[in-house]
Amino acid sequence: MWHEFKTFIMRGNVMDMAVGIIIGAAFGKIVTSLVGDIIMPPIGMVLGHVDFSNFYVALSGQHYPTLAEAKANHVVAVAYGNFLNTIIEFLIVAAAVFILIKWVNRIMPKPPAPRPAATKDCSYCKLSIPSAATRCPNCTSELIAA
Repeated sequence: MWHEFKTFIMRGNVMDMAVGIIIGAAFGKIVTSLVGDIIMPPIGMVLGHVDFSNFYVALSGQHYPTLAEAKANHVVAVAYGNFLNTIIEFLIVAAAVFILIKWVNRIMPKPPAPRPAATKDCSYCKLSIPSAATRCPNCTSELIAA
């Protein structure tokens, strides 16, 4: 069992997947910082010095100036500001993946066009015959042009 596991882990596609997951996690942290530290502050400033991370609804009805204070007082809160930040992060990651896939598809060689079949099956006797044949050499049936 250990040998099978080692063989599975050392296969190229598993190693590629592991590298992709590690790079994806690092990219996610970069996007989180981009949204929280670069994009949202100017948007909040334009909207009147609003901090989206403090948008929440306390389910107990109590109000605290920040989400951190509400959580420190063990208040159950729906943090919809963090949800907005997460949606923006997702859209940025999705756009980056879309652009990456388009770029990879552009540089990858196109697969060759499928060649027409050299043979076809006789519609009567079901034996293989040349695709240009108009009469089956096996059963002598006249073939219907397709």
